[in-house]
Amino acid sequence: MDSSPFTSSEVDVVVLGSGAAGLVAALAAVDAGANVALFEKADLIGGSTAISGGVCWVPMNHHMDEAGTPDSREAALAYLHSLSLGQMNPALAEAFIGGARATVEWLEAVTELEFTLIPGYPDYHPEHPGGRPAGGRSLDPGLFSYESLGPWAGRVAKSRRSARLRITDTTLGGGTGFLDDATLSYREEHDLRGCGAALVGPLLAALLGAGVEPVLDAQATDLVIEDGRVRGVRLAIGSDGGRGHVHVAHARQGVIIATGGFEWNPELVSAFLRGPMTAPASVPSNEGDGLLMALRAGAALANMPHAWWAPTVSVPGDEAFGRPRATLLNRERTLPGSIMVNRAGRRFANEAANYNALGGAFHELDPVDFGYRNLPSWLIFDGRNAREFGSFGTPAGTPIAPWITRAETIPELAETLGIDAAGLVGTIARWNSFVDAGDDADFGRGRSAYDRWSGDGRFRGEVASTLGSLDEAPYFAVQVHSGTLGTSGGPRTDPDGRVLDTTGSAIPGLFAVGNAAAAPTALAYGGAGGTLGPIIVFGRAAGQAAAKSGAERSAGGRTIG
Repeated sequence: MDSSPFTSSEVDVVVLGSGAAGLVAALAAVDAGANVALFEKADLIGGSTAISGGVCWVPMNHHMDEAGTPDSREAALAYLHSLSLGQMNPALAEAFIGGARATVEWLEAVTELEFTLIPGYPDYHPEHPGGRPAGGRSLDPGLFSYESLGPWAGRVAKSRRSARLRITDTTLGGGTGFLDDATLSYREEHDLRGCGAALVGPLLAALLGAGVEPVLDAQATDLVIEDGRVRGVRLAIGSDGGRGHVHVAHARQGVIIATGGFEWNPELVSAFLRGPMTAPASVPSNEGDGLLMALRAGAALANMPHAWWAPTVSVPGDEAFGRPRATLLNRERTLPGSIMVNRAGRRFANEAANYNALGGAFHELDPVDFGYRNLPSWLIFDGRNAREFGSFGTPAGTPIAPWITRAETIPELAETLGIDAAGLVGTIARWNSFVDAGDDADFGRGRSAYDRWSGDGRFRGEVASTLGSLDEAPYFAVQVHSGTLGTSGGPRTDPDGRVLDTTGSAIPGLFAVGNAAAAPTALAYGGAGGTLGPIIVFGRAAGQAAAKSGAERSAGGRTIG
């Protein structure tokens, strides 16, 4: 770009956003022969994908066949439909399952990605029809050396806590969240990154190899629409929020919106989400830019009240991307010797359930006081739990962080927090009786294979992995917030990612994928990677469709692989 206040360019396909949705869509369009321009609003590449676990939930993948545990189309569809409460579009479900295997094979062929199965990782609702208690649908991107990216290695968003971890090293994947010194040193020396960075890195490398260099600090503001067709996009380009340079990127075939959700836009959150969401755990550039542009183009909407929910905690002084960080509450709530309670001192859910399903428990409305019954809420754990497992970044055997509330007795803890003391004492006594009986009679914690995957890895597969008495002083508490990994509502799309208007017709030249579109699985969150699996499948479909849309392609397109 030159330094003039206004410039323009023309390509076949314009992609907005550089998370997995945008990177895969751009890669697919390039592979189909299109000339592609990729723009990213933030000053770093990767969006929320780069700081995620990077796992992709992909039914019927070929690695399952290689492991001798094949999947079936019928089982995968039955499972998704069992979770959708009738809100999932059957055509999109069919397209996801139909394209899943081919997408993984294609990505492994045209990039350096080498997915592997996560041994034993169950689906999130494994007892539902078509669910898999022994796993196989969640794929780990492994580790990727950023040394090959040269100067671009420093332009990818980085998670301070999981940058060097594989998903199996993290608490979500069954690990401790810590690496031994030798392993950490080796990975740092070779700039080996895991989790979401291991997914973004190979995609970016393939695009760079095909001659596509992302333009950063480029915020899309308006679509260019001529004669009823989307012909391009206006962008404000500039660092440090200046956005002083106006650029129009003309698209002969199509514009693909992959700008993420709207969870960082308070007005949109208030207007659309079904319940409170105060702690987004994504990148703060997800402000609904793509949603607003699609609305102005006449898009129909779907799934707008919903998000990929997650309970979070706030660690004082901990920041990411210049904002307070929302730390996902994954492992701590599943460990023996811990429960979650509301201000009445009562449990309100299975604490070991998957994060997305558990998020709904925070939206229960009390019809009497007209407030949310389970907000505020707290994670309560005891001294044995603290000593054996550590907590929120402190390893086992080290002192619990001083910001965590502590007390020598349960009534004292309740008084400090403003929780009903009699309620909390009674709840803990009831919980301990369930532990003695080996069964949670209130919420069934430990009955599901997924519950028994999390928690204390020494007892994986057993109820003891998550059921444990809470009876050793001192006692600790951390407030829990209603958070999200990202919103899941947006423009309605067809199986090729074309944005539909209110009559059900495709808006010519406009595509949307990822959290910038209505989730193709609606409410269904199948397992680890339940967002990224559909994202890579529909990202590929949108890229291919955009490359074939409208006018003949220019001679400037390049094929990869």
